[in-house]
Amino acid sequence: MVIDCKNHKFEVPRRAVLSPPDVKKWEQSNAYQDILGFLTAMNTAVKGKKLSAECPVSPVTAALLKMLDTISQWIDEIPPIDQPQRYGNKSFREFYSKLKENGEDLLRETLPEEFHVAVPEVVVYLIESVGNSTRIDYGTGHELSFILFLTCLFKIEALKQEDSVAVVTQIFHRYIALSHKLQMTYKMEPAGSQGVWSLDDYQFIPFIWGSSQLQMHPKISPEMFCNEKIVNDNADEFMFLACIKFILSVKTGPFAEHSNQLWNISGVQSWTKINQGLIKMYKAEVLHKFPVVQHILFGTILSISPTTQITFHPPGTEMSST
Repeated sequence: MVIDCKNHKFEVPRRAVLSPPDVKKWEQSNAYQDILGFLTAMNTAVKGKKLSAECPVSPVTAALLKMLDTISQWIDEIPPIDQPQRYGNKSFREFYSKLKENGEDLLRETLPEEFHVAVPEVVVYLIESVGNSTRIDYGTGHELSFILFLTCLFKIEALKQEDSVAVVTQIFHRYIALSHKLQMTYKMEPAGSQGVWSLDDYQFIPFIWGSSQLQMHPKISPEMFCNEKIVNDNADEFMFLACIKFILSVKTGPFAEHSNQLWNISGVQSWTKINQGLIKMYKAEVLHKFPVVQHILFGTILSISPTTQITFHPPGTEMSST
């Protein structure tokens, strides 16, 4: 449901999933429906589309891209320090503080004035999307926070349906580049990593939307994404392959050993089956897991209150839908 900023009282979001039994409360919430609704709508919007596909670029989309570039520039201004530990460069804390202190002003500069009243609620999701400043780590929960940020912008109608393709191929793609830059610059630990048995140490969503992009591709079939030449030739056009390229740049050894789950996916017959399977896997491995969802913050835009309209069912329930 759309939120009218003129007649709405916003509040700073807070945690509501405080113990494992609360996961059920989350899965029956309005926020759960909103997030899966957003995820599947964007998934449909980029089906069969390259990153370079022509699409409308609204003033808000252009401003959000500029905002991400500003944040990226802050990384350049705060270089990593020399320290004995290999992982978790402490300069990240300075970067995080800068974003926390300047985030509201940055978002106000980005959004038209009519949306400024929502900024204190929305900006929290942007700040949480860059990683954890205590542990200096990054994982699927931080990526999810950026999804929450984008969902909020749709709900207050700063972003509209016609922005959908650009939201994935430009805004989210730019965010992933920013995430990779943070991970590499500050040597961030993977948050809650399951090692070679996870899809990727840091990301998940680009594989979902990226596999949607590759649906019906006449030349690139699933078994080809382990081929380094195919990856290098097509990474600029497909998010899935861009993520594979990044993995190949940071990991050594046989692909089947360092990225076993992804290697297994290469044996699936079609991109459509991969796409459907990844959405189910995301629901089960990310949205259903207490260690991830305990960090979700709920406010008035993304509400923990029970939904009255169930479109998307939690994993393992009857009549489960994507």
